[in-house]
Amino acid sequence: MKKILIRDAWTIVTQDDDNRILKNKSILVSGNIIEKIGDISEADADEVVEGCGKIVIPGLINTHHHFYQTLTRNLPKVQDAKLFDWLKYLYNAWKHIDEEAIDISTRVAVGELLLTGCTTTSDHLYLYPKNAGNRLIDIEIEAASRMGIRFHPTRGSMSLGESSGGLPPENVIQSDEEILKESERIIDRYNDSGEFSMCRIVLAPCSPFSVTEKTMRDTADIARKKGVYMHTHLAETKDEDEFCIEQTGLRPLEYMEKVGWTGPDVWFAHCVHLNDREIKRLAETGSGVSHCPTSNLRLGSGIAPVRKMLDEGVNVSLAVDGSASNDSSDMLAELRMAMMSARHKTGVDSMSAADVLRMATRGGAEVLGRNDIGSIEKGKAADIAVFDVNRLDFAGAGSDYAAALVFSGACHIADTVIVNGSVRVKGGKLAGADAQEITEKANKISKRIRIRAGLE
Repeated sequence: MKKILIRDAWTIVTQDDDNRILKNKSILVSGNIIEKIGDISEADADEVVEGCGKIVIPGLINTHHHFYQTLTRNLPKVQDAKLFDWLKYLYNAWKHIDEEAIDISTRVAVGELLLTGCTTTSDHLYLYPKNAGNRLIDIEIEAASRMGIRFHPTRGSMSLGESSGGLPPENVIQSDEEILKESERIIDRYNDSGEFSMCRIVLAPCSPFSVTEKTMRDTADIARKKGVYMHTHLAETKDEDEFCIEQTGLRPLEYMEKVGWTGPDVWFAHCVHLNDREIKRLAETGSGVSHCPTSNLRLGSGIAPVRKMLDEGVNVSLAVDGSASNDSSDMLAELRMAMMSARHKTGVDSMSAADVLRMATRGGAEVLGRNDIGSIEKGKAADIAVFDVNRLDFAGAGSDYAAALVFSGACHIADTVIVNGSVRVKGGKLAGADAQEITEKANKISKRIRIRAGLE
């Protein structure tokens, strides 16, 4: 069993129950778990990662993304668009997504996430163009596995097309029957509910404005029968509030409760436009939240009331959201944005660096229903991110290196990232994947999609 020693780290942010910050200590990884933290002999290790000048944190956890959107970043016509207009325009490009596009976009997104210290990610794949077949999520799972990230793929769906009052065009939706059949297949084929699992399936209808009530109810029934989690978008914009009230007579969260979509096995992306009563209901039901500040600001959707959520006891995690509304998969940058946007909304004392680090680690683990990741403790999964702070952009920040990772730093690339005991980033570069090759192929496929969509 291979042993990796992270030797004499300047600062270790454990995120344990006591929020311990350790100085000049080492971490011994044995196989895929953390064996020991403290003063450790180099003789105990097969491989040594130098910790001097480094800050060590638990691997960051990203709870909402759309990998395929890495191929449609920064499109000129929607750089200044609101969510519904943005979606309607981009569906014209996304209908050309195929297996090759899913494979390369997954590698792009996962590569970015790993490089910025993320070791566990979710992805919301709800788009299944008519001619693309049903293996898109299989392709995604296989690509993520090769990249080596811990993965919670969410089998998304859309069944309510434009002709029935929904938002998506007919050529990217599926029937209720097809969605449910595929949901069961994916769970049976890939879901691993065991400790240190590298793949746990989630069921995830896209949103209240793109699926039927039957799809919502039936998906919840399957998920609970199979023992998997559920995820969807909720209360992202005021337009969504108005649409939901017009179509159902209910506000978005009220509708979710009506169709059986609250509980500790459910988490929602965004939750920007919730009132105080609804925040209390999230806490009372144990429902979780993915906070996506960069995307929300990019689309002008608003700033989620995160401080109120945390104060009420809601489980809140952090996420980069899709790369057509972020437009990156920089997990560390999301921490800084979460801190700054909360301060803009509710005051300078409403969000600390420690708060956002907690949301991005333990918060993510709680939302995903995991107690084996999210902290650096003996017996936990060896998911660890190491950042070099002995650099010009951190000069003068040595009084609090844990906070400096959020406040300071012009470069968000990790020095070393370990996932499940395997080194996936080494010396600031992807280990086992060629970033330049991925980039060139992604650019080629992105251009092909734009040409087919008539966007250039």
